[in-house]
Amino acid sequence: MNRRADIGRSYWMRTATLPAFAPLAGAAEADVAVIGSGIVGLSTAWELARAGVGVIVLEADALAGGVTGHTTAKLTALHTAVYDTLRSKHGSDVARRYAASQSAALRHVIEVAGELRADCELERRPAFTYCEEAEGVDALRAEADAARAAGLDASFVTATGLPFPVAGAVRVEDQAQFHPLKYLAGLVEDIVRLGGRLHEGSRVTRLDDGDPCRLTTDSGATVTARHVVVATHHPVFDDAVLSTRLTQHRDLVIAGELPAGQDPEGMYISQENGKRSVRTAPRADGGRLLIVTGEAFTPGTGEDTEAGYARLQDWAGQRFPGFATAHRWAAQDNSSTDALPLIGRLPTRGDNVYVATGFAGWGMTGGVLAGTIIASLVRGDEEPWDGLYDPGRVGSPLRSAPAYLKAQWDVGKHFIKDRLDSFGDGTNGPAEALRPGEGTVVRAGGKPCAVHRDDHGELHAVSAVCTHLGCLVAFNNAERTWECPCHGSRFGIDGEVLQGPALAPLERRDPTDL
Repeated sequence: MNRRADIGRSYWMRTATLPAFAPLAGAAEADVAVIGSGIVGLSTAWELARAGVGVIVLEADALAGGVTGHTTAKLTALHTAVYDTLRSKHGSDVARRYAASQSAALRHVIEVAGELRADCELERRPAFTYCEEAEGVDALRAEADAARAAGLDASFVTATGLPFPVAGAVRVEDQAQFHPLKYLAGLVEDIVRLGGRLHEGSRVTRLDDGDPCRLTTDSGATVTARHVVVATHHPVFDDAVLSTRLTQHRDLVIAGELPAGQDPEGMYISQENGKRSVRTAPRADGGRLLIVTGEAFTPGTGEDTEAGYARLQDWAGQRFPGFATAHRWAAQDNSSTDALPLIGRLPTRGDNVYVATGFAGWGMTGGVLAGTIIASLVRGDEEPWDGLYDPGRVGSPLRSAPAYLKAQWDVGKHFIKDRLDSFGDGTNGPAEALRPGEGTVVRAGGKPCAVHRDDHGELHAVSAVCTHLGCLVAFNNAERTWECPCHGSRFGIDGEVLQGPALAPLERRDPTDL
């Protein structure tokens, strides 16, 4: 495997071409401004543009280059073991509405792809949640019952298409998989045809809500809009309201040629061994690609991600003999503490600012669903799905309290510990001992400093204090990024923002002062 050649860039990004757009300059006006160009942002923009609404999309980096560009791109309403959880936490009606809405989003993708003639490698496949160990069978039987009661064509099975035995699985028929960026390329082309405007390299750093709202980018350009959609994965500009209801996790992904005779002919996921997810995709040469996801971890906790990739390759090689990693990347997701995504009006920001987040790794159907919900709200239509995903919901606080309290404990633990450590003399190792490719946090002049030595031996130093809420970042040794354990912000080795909710870069430090 040529690790350095493929580090961080997904197979989807290597095999799709989206048009380039210039950064926003000067002042602009629109009916709706969409912040972010992943599947949520572009789906929302397309729904609005086709309804005759004037739309402008502002992307901090490149179109679909964030979470959407690093997904595994399963289109399914079977979301691991969500239905038994929803039924127990919120009741059978919530589980039924969740299944119906996610299934509607899946059908919508198929219809839109056909309408736009998007060559997005759409394939119908069954979806499975499986376990290899007998201890997991009872939970899967309960999930199959809950999913079937929620309206899915679900069953409990012990035989699958996997080339290794399983103890049991939930199977749901007639789901789908696709190439996400080729699908979004079709949306982009149609948005432009319908008069929508898109701008890359335009990070929004300020939102002044009101009627109208005013957005300001990092270059000083502005947009005035009657409505704003915050489609940034983790919700920036949420005044720390929704952040308290979200937990972050990151998954490693490997992909390579599928060995002959081992096509599982379906999409699979298990929570065993730090999560294992399997799907395939067609390749241009007529073969198929095997995509394996797993090794879930919380960003910013100092996990040895290189070791995680090695474990993932070992697992895949044992179960798909002859498999070798040709591409690798990582995906980041967040989950709400009550197991339901947050889609709708952003609390504390008035009635004309909208948000979509908390998809728990199922952002393909969730993102398309968000586009239809937010477009309906902007148009003034009746709120779809009876407010099931409303970010302002109260829900069942007692049932959600354990997950909520754990999320706050984890954040508070880092927040307090980091401040206590910053007054001591502890370090994660001296900077001078770093080898090429390594990073550490040290104390320089009494302040925490994040230091990385690149492949040429040069030191790079930035503040280790996340610009979002002040937690200390940690080094990701595989992706060579600085990551915050509190809310998942990610930074490059020179401090540039790679992923929010942070809006400002880490302050650069002089390595000679270390």
